[in-house]
Amino acid sequence: MTETQVTWLTQESHDRLKSELDQLIANRPVIAAEINERREEGDLKENGGYHAAREEQGQQEARIRQLQELLNSAKVGEAPTQSGVALPGSVVKVYYDGDEKDTETFLIATREEGARDNKLEVYSPNSPLGGALLEAKVGETREYTLPNGSSMKVTLVSAEPYHS
Repeated sequence: MTETQVTWLTQESHDRLKSELDQLIANRPVIAAEINERREEGDLKENGGYHAAREEQGQQEARIRQLQELLNSAKVGEAPTQSGVALPGSVVKVYYDGDEKDTETFLIATREEGARDNKLEVYSPNSPLGGALLEAKVGETREYTLPNGSSMKVTLVSAEPYHS
């Protein structure tokens, strides 16, 4: 059994996801009616419309469950306004293993939080890299464990509030 992880969301993202969930739930009767209509067309084995409607229903129900779980475990807060400290909702620039040329800039947030900006890579605050950087100050070096078991040092170059 896995422990539920808290997901940090801005109020704006929470509202957007809640709206999507409400729309999907409101659409349930429409999908059910579509399935019933297609069922009336006859032989279900060769009824592509019926199978397509059932597939769509399955996808929507999966998204509903995903959104419900996400929203139930979400911590809603304000986006950071502070520069110089890596917090959820910060765009950070780092370099790896003391090599100041090996830099990367990314957003510390959930995939849902960064979904609208495909220009930035997104690392979860629950990921090894995101977790290692949380509350780091500019110039601070932290260490985290890679999937292969070795460790990597990462130094925070900058941290700015994310503005979508």
